[in-house]
Amino acid sequence: MPENALATALMESERAVGGDTARVVHPVPPEPNVSMFASRRVPAVIRPARADQVPGIVRAFAHEDTPPLHAVSTGRNWGLGSREAAGHDAVRVELDDLDSIRELDADHGWAVIEPGVTQRQLSRELQDTRRMLNVTASSGYSSVLGNALDRGVGLRRQRTEDLVGLEVVLPDGERIRVGWWPRRGVDTAVNPYGLGPSLLHLFTQSNYGIVTAGVIRLLPRPETQRVLRLGFEYDNVVAAVDELRRWQAQGLVHGVLKIYDTTSAASYGTSTAQGGYLAHISLGGTAGVVDALTDAVFELAEASKLFTGIARSDKEPPAADDVVARVVQHGYSGSVVHHEEMLRSAVGQHAPRVDDQGGGWLFFLPLVPFAGEHVAAALRILEKVSAETGIRAGATVNALDSDVIDLVVSLRFSRTDDESARAHAALDKLYELFTTAGYLPYRLDVDHGQWTDRLLDPGALALGRRLREAVDPHRVIAPGRYA
Repeated sequence: MPENALATALMESERAVGGDTARVVHPVPPEPNVSMFASRRVPAVIRPARADQVPGIVRAFAHEDTPPLHAVSTGRNWGLGSREAAGHDAVRVELDDLDSIRELDADHGWAVIEPGVTQRQLSRELQDTRRMLNVTASSGYSSVLGNALDRGVGLRRQRTEDLVGLEVVLPDGERIRVGWWPRRGVDTAVNPYGLGPSLLHLFTQSNYGIVTAGVIRLLPRPETQRVLRLGFEYDNVVAAVDELRRWQAQGLVHGVLKIYDTTSAASYGTSTAQGGYLAHISLGGTAGVVDALTDAVFELAEASKLFTGIARSDKEPPAADDVVARVVQHGYSGSVVHHEEMLRSAVGQHAPRVDDQGGGWLFFLPLVPFAGEHVAAALRILEKVSAETGIRAGATVNALDSDVIDLVVSLRFSRTDDESARAHAALDKLYELFTTAGYLPYRLDVDHGQWTDRLLDPGALALGRRLREAVDPHRVIAPGRYA
């Protein structure tokens, strides 16, 4: 890249951020990430303090001879690359100082937030209100908007269902809004699809612009919230998963039904795991409805003879060392009060130190049909990969509905050269074996962006690239994991 072009763009960026040279860093040394992906070369880092500074930064780089821009929210996309770009030589725009909750309407159920707003920040604002945030099981210090843009999964539903509007800076510096936005002085019904072709999800998992704010739906807080925990043995995986699917299909489950295996539970700090699996079922509503649902689940569980035990959160709270159960129970209620315990158990560090000091951590995220035979087949693949690489994979089942499971496959490893190499070899095998079986990933890490070419319909892929060419002819935004 021409050094003079970069220098000029950085000088213009300094003007855009009010002449604050501390917010424009150049050059940038290689930085570690918890997954041990190769550190990308980063010519510079720019840290805007306000959303209205981003258009000026983008315009400064809107030339063919400047390096592209790679935007991150809080940079805590752990297991998939953290804040790394998909390729080398992209200038990173860090948006974590854009941390304003611009508007919050608990009556109508929405919040306008910026990329730096964390789960912890928004969930605290919603305490003692009629609404709650659809939190994920990740750190409370992770970005709400960043996770939604990558189509993450909360404990209540997939985060794409929460996202209803976006404010985007296009590659030419123009700032636009797509989807639904509140109007001052007028109550309008939330309609993320708008009129005509919907543009909202043009900007999820894409590199068509830089998102500086979004509108997130907030869920009604149940009058009564209860979690049931049901254990079952390895030998009963197929039958138990099919039984749980029946319950989900018939409306007995409110939120994402979660099943942790022993490896996952132990990796997140639960030392009392005894083998097999533990399912977590969220129930919510009025007290009478929750009591009736509890009775129904107990009756069905007993009749099935598949479960080794069943506990209810109001009478048998999780054990003190059961980090997973405490995180899940509070997470269903929109709280992240125990999330950092699980993070520290998984990688040995709190959020700011995960990338430079935490234990190795990789994720593979496929979608699997919600059926016992498919879950069992996926688990056999994990066993095969473990036998071939020596890296044991944990699996968490997140049932998005009665048909689809988000299977969170986690790989923990020591950050030595040998074990890191084996962990990444295991990840490569997971991509190959799962996709061959028809279990396709819905999120990619920074080293597997080429799978977009392998998995998308060629016509759809070509159309997406034609749209990018029209929106960003000068390649101002760096190619992402899904380009």
